[in-house]
Amino acid sequence: MQKTVTQKIRLGVFVILGTTLLVSALYFIGNRQNLFGSNIELHAEFTNVNGLQLGNNVRYSGINSGTVKGIEMIGPSRIMISMVIEEKIAKRINKNAVATIGSDGLVGSMLINILPQEGESRPIKSGDTIKSYTKIGANDILTTLSVTNENAAILTSDLLKITTKIIDGKGTIGMLINDTLMADNLKESVNQLKKASMGANNAINQLNTIISSVDFDKSAAGVLLTDSVSGIKVKSIIDDLDASTTNIKQVSENLDTYLNEIKESEGAFNQLIKDEKFAKNLDSTLLNIKEATFRLNENMEALKHNFLFRGYFRKQERLKTKATRDSIKNLENEN
Repeated sequence: MQKTVTQKIRLGVFVILGTTLLVSALYFIGNRQNLFGSNIELHAEFTNVNGLQLGNNVRYSGINSGTVKGIEMIGPSRIMISMVIEEKIAKRINKNAVATIGSDGLVGSMLINILPQEGESRPIKSGDTIKSYTKIGANDILTTLSVTNENAAILTSDLLKITTKIIDGKGTIGMLINDTLMADNLKESVNQLKKASMGANNAINQLNTIISSVDFDKSAAGVLLTDSVSGIKVKSIIDDLDASTTNIKQVSENLDTYLNEIKESEGAFNQLIKDEKFAKNLDSTLLNIKEATFRLNENMEALKHNFLFRGYFRKQERLKTKATRDSIKNLENEN
């Protein structure tokens, strides 16, 4: 069956429209994928891509700058992401920029955000690898919340047990809360500690006052506190006093021993102390000796006036006077 002219025209129009739509779609997709512009390749390493796929957008400071070209696992928890970046925007990206994986809105597709950093740095070149930062994903947040809820439940249960024991008066805290006598004793102890602390504080203040009133340049206390030589001398004096005390103690012990020996012995000294008859005889003997001495002096005086011995005594007096004069002359010559 031969085709009519109308059918041929319709077929031509359909082919032309289809071809036009196909070329437009290819141009639109290529334009979004930067297939027809000047691009550079940039890399970033992550530990978790959080569902990132090929063809997802790459943004620099919130501006669409390229797309994800490749996702490759290079090691345990190491994923290399390859990106295609427009060259005109790549000139604004420095090597200290940081790449992160985020989402386009709350439920949008995943994308890569490149964030600029402060400080001087050179622009990136094709094939460079920039630093990356992996954000915490929703699954990690939910897992953390789950663990937190479990810990909160355990903590609540333990707190309930502790509260029950306290209400029942068990343990030290329960006794303090329920036993008024013990609470009063604790309060009294705290008051006593407060008083003791105030007393110690007052004592320290008084000691500070005493120390501040000491003249360290002139007073004896200042000299003893600051002069090491004086401190050594005082220590030596104290040691000497200690030694003297020991000697006095020894002498006292010896004297006590001698007195005991005299008291227990039968010697003359003990007889003088205890025997009254012996003491009287001794007294009488001393009187006789004194009287005899007096009479002897009288006899010597009488001999001095006797004409037989007068010359002898006068000669002795002249010799004595001469010796005195010679002594005086010798002293004057020496002076």
